[in-house]
Order: sequence, then C-alpha cells, then structure tokens
Amino acid sequence: MTTDVRAVPELPLSAVEEWRASGADLVEVLARAQREVGGIAAIPLGPTPSVLVTDPVAVQHVLGRHPDRYVKRSHRARMLVGDGVLSATGDAWKRQRQLLQSQFTGTGMRRYEQRIAEAAQRTAARWAGYARTGETFDVGEEMRRFALDTVWRALTGYPLDDDAERELAAVQRVVAAMPTLPADSGDARDAVAEDLARIDAICHAAIDAARSSNASGVLQVLLDAGDQHPEYTDQLIRDELVTLLVAGHETTATTLTWLYLLLDRHPEARTADPQALVSETLRLYPSAWMLPRHAIEDDVLAGHHVPAGTDILVCPYLTHRDPTLWPDPERFDPARFTATGTRPAHLAAYYPFGLGARACLGTQFALRETTALLELLLPAYELAFQSTPTRAAYSITVRPDGPTPAVLLK
Repeated sequence: MTTDVRAVPELPLSAVEEWRASGADLVEVLARAQREVGGIAAIPLGPTPSVLVTDPVAVQHVLGRHPDRYVKRSHRARMLVGDGVLSATGDAWKRQRQLLQSQFTGTGMRRYEQRIAEAAQRTAARWAGYARTGETFDVGEEMRRFALDTVWRALTGYPLDDDAERELAAVQRVVAAMPTLPADSGDARDAVAEDLARIDAICHAAIDAARSSNASGVLQVLLDAGDQHPEYTDQLIRDELVTLLVAGHETTATTLTWLYLLLDRHPEARTADPQALVSETLRLYPSAWMLPRHAIEDDVLAGHHVPAGTDILVCPYLTHRDPTLWPDPERFDPARFTATGTRPAHLAAYYPFGLGARACLGTQFALRETTALLELLLPAYELAFQSTPTRAAYSITVRPDGPTPAVLLK
C-alpha cells in the first residue's frame, strides 16, 4: 500500500449511539456522516465495518467500474423475490439479466407502448369519473393501481382485473412491512406468511394461464426459456415474476405519488415538461434510496483503503441532496433537467435507477409509463390534497408515510 492511501475517515461512535438513543431513522445518521465526515465515511453500525459512499467518483468506482469487487449479498427482499434477478448473483444473475434486458431496452420497448398507453387511458377515465362526482380518492393508491395495471399487461398481455388487483395488494403490504420485520429470515417469513401465500397463488395461476393461452408478454418469454434451459423452473419463473412486479410497480407508483405531493407544494411547476418533473422527483426520491454492496477484496477507493469484508452503503438519496453537487438541493426545481438547466457534470452525481452492470433493467419502461400518464393527467386535472404525509418511510423505496386523500378541482 502506498503512503498516500489513507484510512476512511470515521463518524464517531458517540454520534451513532446518540442516533440510536433518539430513535432517529438510519438515513439521519447517514446524512450526519456525509455532512460531518464527507462523501466517503466509515460508520460504526455493528461488528462488520460499514462505509457510506455518496461521492460521485467513489460511486462510479464501486458501481460502474468494479462491480466484481463490490458485490451484492443476500437481499432483504429475498423472502419475497426469491432467486429473481434482483437478488441473484454470479453466473445465474448474468443469464437472467441477459434474458430480460432485451425486453426493456431498445426495440423491445416498442412492444409495450400500446399496453402502457391503454393503462394510462384507463386511469385517465377513472379520474374523469372522480372529477364528475367530486369523490375523494387516495393518490398513492391510484398510482399503485396504474403502475400495477401497466406492469401486469407487460407481463401477462392482459389488463389487471379486480381479483388480481386484490390479491396483488399483498406485494405492497410485504414491501411496506420489511423495515419492521424480524432480523431472522425465518421469523420474517412467518410474519408475512399469509401474504406470501397469496402472492405465490396468483403467480402460479398466471403461469398456468400463460401456458394455455397465446398471450404475449414477459411471462411467455420466461416460459419459453424454461423449454430451453432447465434452470427456469416454475419456482424461478415465479421469482422473476414477483421481482418484476415489485420493481415495476412499487417504484413507479412511489415516484408519481411524490411528484403530485411536490406539485402541491410548488404549483408553479405544473407547466414544466413531464420528463423534467419526473427527473427532478427522482433526484429527491430515487427509485432505490440505498444500494448496499460488499467488498470481497482489499481495494483503494478514491484514495482510501477499504478492507475486504467491508459493507458499502452507496446512497443515491444523499448524493442527490449534496449541496456541493446540487445548489439549493432541497428545492424542487424541474428546470435543472431542461436544456438550459445546470446539472453536475459527473455521471454518478445522478443515478436514481442505479449505475453500471446492475442498474435497473426497467429504466426506460418506468420513464415511459410515468410520462405517458402525466401527459394525460397534468393538462386536464388539478389536485387538491385533503391531507399530506409529514414524513417519508425508508424501505426498498422511499415512500410517503401515510395516506394521500385528494379531490380533483373543477
């Protein structure tokens, strides 16, 4: 090791103990570490060394340049998604990603344009009904309904029906419960066993239906893979289906809900370009607020020694709120993402869908469905919230922690 390589600066243990005593969220201690220590900060969270990474150069090193040195370990969502592409590692992950990637990039996306448009039109028709009746509805639930309908069409070829919607609500319940589940994986599964059983039942019913129909969709691609590759058992196909349901609707619904909450606080932004609105919302509330990795060998990270066995906490949420990168970072300003706007030059200053080899497969799909819906709703309707959540909840996504009842103004 050369003499100019130094240890990672550390947040004092007393600060962590103070955080634990106060009952503050983990994100608050991470934000304190970023403020007081910097964009590469060791944090004494337990027996395993932990390093927070928010500096763009270090983020690019970990996620973009050396994913072989900084790997994913057992994912907290594994009890839900099993061996799907979100939690898979090694050669299995490479095979699974390669199969799915063609479905959500380039020409593969064109096959879903009509399905996205139909789901958006269905939601717009519902909103027209709310406008006529003055009915109060929950914006978050509406956005989950739209996003779930969209991804269900992409997966199965069919619109979401009432029975499927009711059963698939179990997915959102499990995701929401994750931060409070027991640390032991068996106890955690037991705590949500009923919902997991519901999810298994509807997924296996969808697999059986796809085998007996001519509908096209990602599920059919997975079944065709099963004909050629024995590793694509019904269990793995179920895991991929659940993975795509989680990744394909929870993140989109959360982004759209935050966007409308932000517009409630900043009505002057209503006329902004929908893509800029979405991009700025994702800056403040990225699809995955934390991207944990594990160092499997010694490394030098932006001049700092990182020993093998260190847990790396890459945090888009905090990178996107770093005042040295984003002037006035807490301000909602879609103009940052217009042709005349000012953004940080470094690629890894903005990575709401991750970065590098394990970046989100469905980025193009998610951006297209959000803009397709906004193009219909924003010009036609103005929302008035009856109450709004006062805080965020940090799970797989960062979501509003509470209901979002609203009416449409005539």
